[in-house]
Amino acid sequence: MAAFTSLFPFAKVIVLLLSVSSATDTITGSHSLPDGTTLVSKDGTFEMGFFSPSNNITTTNRYLGIWYKIDPVRTVVWVANRENPVKDNSSKLSISREGKLVILSKDNTPVWSANSSEVTKAESPIVQLLDSGNLVPRDEKDSNPQNYLWQSFDYPCDTFLPGMKIGRNLKTGLNWSYTAWKNWDDPSPGDFTWGMVLNTLELVMWKGSSEYHRGGPWNGVRFSGKSTPLFNLEFVSTHDEVYYINNLKNKSFITRVVLNQSLYSRRRYNRIEENKTWSLYSSVPGTSCDKYNLCGPYANCIMSESLTCQCLTGFKSKPVQNNEALVWSQGCVPNEPWSCVDKSKVGFKTFSGLKLPDTTRSWVNGTLTLEDCKAKCLENCSCTAYTNLDIRDGSGCINWFGALLDLKVAPLPGQDLFIKMDASETDERGGHKRMVAVVIPVILLVFVIVSIFTYIYWRKRKLRENTSEEKKDEGCEEDLELPFFDFATIVRATDDFSSDKRLGQGGFGPVYRGTLADGQEIAAKRLSNNTGQGTKEFKNEVILCAKLQHRNLVKVLGCSIQGVEKVLIYEYMPNKSLDSILFGTFLSNLKNFICFLSRLIQLENLTDSSISGLLDWSKRFNIIFGIARGLLYLHQDSTLRIIHRDMKASNILLDSELNPKISDFGVARMCSGNQTEGRTKMVVGT
Repeated sequence: MAAFTSLFPFAKVIVLLLSVSSATDTITGSHSLPDGTTLVSKDGTFEMGFFSPSNNITTTNRYLGIWYKIDPVRTVVWVANRENPVKDNSSKLSISREGKLVILSKDNTPVWSANSSEVTKAESPIVQLLDSGNLVPRDEKDSNPQNYLWQSFDYPCDTFLPGMKIGRNLKTGLNWSYTAWKNWDDPSPGDFTWGMVLNTLELVMWKGSSEYHRGGPWNGVRFSGKSTPLFNLEFVSTHDEVYYINNLKNKSFITRVVLNQSLYSRRRYNRIEENKTWSLYSSVPGTSCDKYNLCGPYANCIMSESLTCQCLTGFKSKPVQNNEALVWSQGCVPNEPWSCVDKSKVGFKTFSGLKLPDTTRSWVNGTLTLEDCKAKCLENCSCTAYTNLDIRDGSGCINWFGALLDLKVAPLPGQDLFIKMDASETDERGGHKRMVAVVIPVILLVFVIVSIFTYIYWRKRKLRENTSEEKKDEGCEEDLELPFFDFATIVRATDDFSSDKRLGQGGFGPVYRGTLADGQEIAAKRLSNNTGQGTKEFKNEVILCAKLQHRNLVKVLGCSIQGVEKVLIYEYMPNKSLDSILFGTFLSNLKNFICFLSRLIQLENLTDSSISGLLDWSKRFNIIFGIARGLLYLHQDSTLRIIHRDMKASNILLDSELNPKISDFGVARMCSGNQTEGRTKMVVGT
């Protein structure tokens, strides 16, 4: 009996450890999380516990962190004690009676504790790891489960997850900014940071104390000079908070943004579930032109084969002193300085397609119209440019003062920027008569040419329109929520699109069989360059396939875009299309027919392998039901209502078990929930 009594405390400890080490997302105030045990979010995506940096197996430093449990290689997204590691594996995470998180060493000395700007007290404190990766202590008896006492999302490290904020809490002073690890073995803060400039509301990256990259001002839809991505970055401004929040249009998509100290870049990675790896989606800065103010004031940075700095129209290179070489960081100056005395000699020149300049020295008004904004800039001699604040309705006003910094050509058409200069450099005053004298003869000449060569001009215009559409599509990488493959990888996989690998002809180009480096078989559909159609169909199919997931729809593994080359990568269907099995080729059908007649004449048993290999009725019914399920999903069950418009046997692919997969969404069309009819510019489909 005495022996049993002496063992009881030890057994109690064992039971406690087992209860915590099981897969749970919560610990209570009566429990702790010792080193060697973990919390796992309810959906199994994230895991929290103590760890050592993976690249340094000799270190004794231990950190409390959160990482992706679904990742075979630990990818850490948050570290609690990043500046104060524990030196052994005897520490634990506890929650106090007030609901405060504390890391205790083996002698119960506090190593780290959760900062809290508010004094709170919890009746029944617990700490929970949410499916979003957010660690939250809260009161279990609180009727509002989102009434957190503290949250890790308020104290980010180097990783920006969906649901996290970047900005400021004006009430508590919290700065939601991100700082890279010092190196791969040391999670302590480095000198590469990303955050919001409070007086301009712009997102900026700093290298030490120097501004390294500026995202551009928010124009109501996106950051100036950026495309609209499938990753929603929503701007929120209240009396207490001002921030951007990272949301996803596709909630099931796994993505993260991480700061890389060694490369000084902000990188977005997307999860590829097929091979359990991360794919690099984008990197900022992408080119040298993305670096802050590389070309100086009033200079446009152009990135082609090499970096080029170019003065804006109406400006010239700043004079060089003592015959020194031109230094572009000095920028440009006006050809003719404007007069502050005579406003009639001052005008504005419109510049389109530029990333808006740095707004550090600017004035903002949310109610003025564009005309009022112009008048405001004209009456102030120090004002150098103006534009509207919100492109959605053209409202609001921004006035710039001083030199215009950090300009570059935007990848997509952006806001118009109106820059002040001498009237002789604009169309508004002295330059108007000179422009009329030039334009009238040109118009007459063009009219004569158009009258003679109407047909030729029309053909050339159509060609220019098609070329313009192709150029627009070439810049769509940031808009697609699909993994991207390097074009060279697809070339190797298909033996340089060998004719031996050709499977057939798709809706807008040939389809080739290929094998990736990891052995995965693929079907690569290549956009044909000699057709007027295909580009729109390609983009349409990519966008739809990124949003649609069903067992009876063909699965798109990714895409590749390089110059004029556009390729869609599908899962490989070994049984090809339904029409090839139902009808076969002409020679194959002729051979089967002759063989059938031969056996009929010889009175042989006709149930041989050549005939029994055809689809029996059970398989045919299974294929029909699969197609119907796919169509029901498209027409009714998916978040988007899709009309395929090209349903035929050749667009039904069969996998190794003869399960049908609907393919070729190039001419498919999205409809609203109650739409029963629509208009189209061309006759398409079957």
